[in-house]
Amino acid sequence: MKLSFTTLGCPEWDLDTIIRSAAEYGFDAIDFRGVGTEMNIYKLSAFSDSAQSTKKQIQAAGLRVSCFSSSVQLVSIEKFGDYLAEIEAYAKLCALFGTRYIRVFGGKIGDRDRAEALQAMVMHAERMGKIAKEYGAKLLLETHDDWTACGEVKRFMEQVDTEAYGVLWDVHHPYRMLGERPETTWEALGEWIDYVHVKDSLLTPDNPRGYQYCLLGEGDVPLRNIIEVLERNGYNGYYTLEWEKKWHPDIEEPNVVFPHYVQKMRGMEQEL
Repeated sequence: MKLSFTTLGCPEWDLDTIIRSAAEYGFDAIDFRGVGTEMNIYKLSAFSDSAQSTKKQIQAAGLRVSCFSSSVQLVSIEKFGDYLAEIEAYAKLCALFGTRYIRVFGGKIGDRDRAEALQAMVMHAERMGKIAKEYGAKLLLETHDDWTACGEVKRFMEQVDTEAYGVLWDVHHPYRMLGERPETTWEALGEWIDYVHVKDSLLTPDNPRGYQYCLLGEGDVPLRNIIEVLERNGYNGYYTLEWEKKWHPDIEEPNVVFPHYVQKMRGMEQEL
């Protein structure tokens, strides 16, 4: 079982702290979703001018980069040019760091007809996918926003180059938002699932979101069932903790959550 975490969970940490803590807590890799206040890490010196040095620092700690998590929304028409440039910047980093994956979103469709939105996504995906493949990278559509339901993601995947695209199963969203059972998600998307985001929560009606993120195992997301489905079907990708501290500063600190995650996941690994 390969464990990673997104840097969304430690917005106050500098790069040295991220790398040192990842190794200390027993992670195998890091998924970069911003460092400090900069979400587009290719703009940072550590991932441009000093990228080779950063690569060596990560390798020296016994770690890898599991994914570069972008802000790209495939459905967007207005920002298509910007997103093409973002994909190329991350694809170049993939080539340098020996990383296969770039996370992308479907995005909100607003008042557009869903069929029209899907057509736009597929059209944009073709251009972006060609760029990613030039650098040996693969784009992963996350089960998120208006593309959470497995059926909607499946319709997209059936129309794109699956050498350029895979699925990032954020196990929280389909279950919490739609009540989608893990077996249902896997049946629809399993052949394309390359990467997994893990988080737990509890329903809390007084919370504006309707739920509260919590430590792994303290919520009611059926994580053991999800992991059993993945392992039974031969999944060998990363289990990546996505702790949204950047967006929800009230939740637990990373120095509590990260080592707890590793402990719980290693425990489940032994029990399976």
